[in-house]
Parts: sequence; structure tokens; C-alpha cells
Amino acid sequence: MLTEWSAECGADDPVIEVPWTSPDGALRWTDLRTDPHAVDEITEADEYPALLAALRALNASRSPVYTSKCDVWEMDADELAHLRADLLLEEDVATAGITSYIDIVVADRTTFASRHQAEQLMHRIDRMAGELPHSLAKLELVLRPAVVDFDAVQEGYAITLYVKGCGVDIFEANERWSAALRDVARLIRGMQPRS
Repeated sequence: MLTEWSAECGADDPVIEVPWTSPDGALRWTDLRTDPHAVDEITEADEYPALLAALRALNASRSPVYTSKCDVWEMDADELAHLRADLLLEEDVATAGITSYIDIVVADRTTFASRHQAEQLMHRIDRMAGELPHSLAKLELVLRPAVVDFDAVQEGYAITLYVKGCGVDIFEANERWSAALRDVARLIRGMQPRS
């Protein structure tokens, strides 16, 4: 699997917040770690079984992370052209694509608070995911500033995972994306934080 990482930690870059509520109040953070059945409230998880499986794995009690936000969409022509270029594919091999993102927050407060440790975790995910056998998929990892406010406000770092898959049609793209997302979620769930 092709992987790449970056850090977007500037003053104008997005911040991952937990908990959060959309401005209109229609959407909000759902704590899937303490209430796994609340995944039913996430419409994308209902529409995409691979996302459902990934959210369950990433929010499992033994997982080193939990999730903040997620989304899934079919790629537009520009996104698909970029993915084809990244994967060195001919146009007829990749005529459709699916992308998802999941914001993950490290549960260990020491790792969460340390940019150095968060970067080390991101590099480990990048290195291990690069060995996954998904030639029509890509993982992008973006380190971002984060704020968690349960009992007290804590600032630190979190990671946005972008998983992309493509194929000759939307059905194959969904299969490629689904397989890659499931494997990435399994890989992360099985990791142990390092100090």
C-alpha cells in the first residue's frame, strides 16, 4: 500500500476537537468507546460496512486510540486523477474511487500531549501500513493539533487517516477501499504505544 504522511500544525490549520458539535447542532461527537452501540447514530457507518468495522476496531477497549470524526465519499475527477498519478495507474484501471477520513486521538495522555511521540506513532503506522498488500489503495496520515475537553481541557496532537481505494468501477473501488480500511484499522488497533 502506498503511504505518505504530513504535519499540518500551523495557526490556521484545522484542530481536532473532542467532544464537538456542529454549528447547527445536528451532528455531534459520539463516544463509541463507552457506548459501542452508538455507532448506529453514524449514518456513514450504516452505508459503508468497512467504516463500521473500522470504527468498532479503533474504539475497542484495547485500542490505543479512539475516533473523533469520519466521512466517506466517492472521488471526483480531480481526486481520482491525483490518486492514479500517485499509484502510477492507467486511466482504464482506475475509473472510480472512494475516500474516507477518520480522525483518531491517542488514548494515552502522555503520547497525546507530545508532538514527538505523536509523530513517532504516525511514522510507525506509515511504515507498517506500507507493507500491506493493497496496490490500488493509499493511506495518507496528517498530524494535527487537538483539544480534548472531558474533565479538563488538554491540548495535544491527533492524526487524520485518509484511506483511498480505486478500481475499474465503483464496486471494485469500494472493495479495494474497504479491504484497505479494514487492514489499516486492524493494524492501528493492535499497536501498543511506546514511550
